[in-house]
Amino acid sequence: MEQRTLGSSGLVVSSYALGTMTFGKETPEADAWSILDRFVDAGGTLIDIADVYVAGESERIVGRWLADRGRHDDVVIATKGRFPMGDGPNDHGLSRSHLSRAVDASLERLQVDHVDLYQIHAWDPLTPAEEWLATLDDLVRDGKIRYVGVSNLTGWQLQRVALLSRQAGSAPIVSLQPQYSLLTREIEWELVPVCELEGIGMLPWSPLGGGWLTGKYRPDERPTGSTRLGEDPDRGVEAYDKRNTDRTWNILEVVGEVAGDHDATMSQVALAWVTQRPTVSSTILGVRTIEQLEDNLGAVQLALTADDLERLDAVSEPPTPDYPYALFGRMVSGRLDLLR
Repeated sequence: MEQRTLGSSGLVVSSYALGTMTFGKETPEADAWSILDRFVDAGGTLIDIADVYVAGESERIVGRWLADRGRHDDVVIATKGRFPMGDGPNDHGLSRSHLSRAVDASLERLQVDHVDLYQIHAWDPLTPAEEWLATLDDLVRDGKIRYVGVSNLTGWQLQRVALLSRQAGSAPIVSLQPQYSLLTREIEWELVPVCELEGIGMLPWSPLGGGWLTGKYRPDERPTGSTRLGEDPDRGVEAYDKRNTDRTWNILEVVGEVAGDHDATMSQVALAWVTQRPTVSSTILGVRTIEQLEDNLGAVQLALTADDLERLDAVSEPPTPDYPYALFGRMVSGRLDLLR
């Protein structure tokens, strides 16, 4: 598996990361250990967790695996904090009070003395960014975390915290964990340019669009059975009625054609597309079973051609709001015409 630096930092991570959100819920612990073993054997190094996953159980499972296998030095452990881990008013958010206790609790569950990457899980409107940036900087100085990342921010939020950390001389933001796939490309309007400007590496989550890009769903046929949408067709951003559109089916058609050209699966094509995007350091694989992991790992050896990328880019380009994006784009294009 290819190794890349995480943004402009010196931390090296594998081009694919292992997500653990299902560990302890959809994925029993014994299966989770098998998935972890196979991922590492395939050259994977980055393991992504969050304290809120199954109320801390995902961290405990990874911690027991680390302790049994003795592989903490072989992998890069990333976890997140922000969402409720109790009923008290200070049991969630990004305050110094909550973050300090959240990091200590994650370290205890993981059975380690530090994590390599600690990410705030989302913006907190109640806590000034200066407060949580200073808290994370202190945690870096204390040796409890090595690098600082963020997740689920808007463009202005990401640019603000990147500038604040630089002005304060605190630990820089080295990563952004956004939703990104052929079905969800709107981050390219502002977040990707900020990442390029600030040297921030992206760790995309849901690169298969919640299972849509595997090709297992059909038009006008609501999913049933033991899949995420089969169990809950109204599930979050990947809800069936929300994504049952002509654009989705057009994208899936081209993904299927490219997959056929490479004797690959649709999942592998979708993963390879994300992983070849600018500023992406590592794409998170959110698997429930070892069989899904084996299929996903097939993307490691898949190199999409320029023609493949052009076809996939064209069919998946989201409609651009005229203001400000399309209008400003025309202004930029007109100025660049002077150099053509």
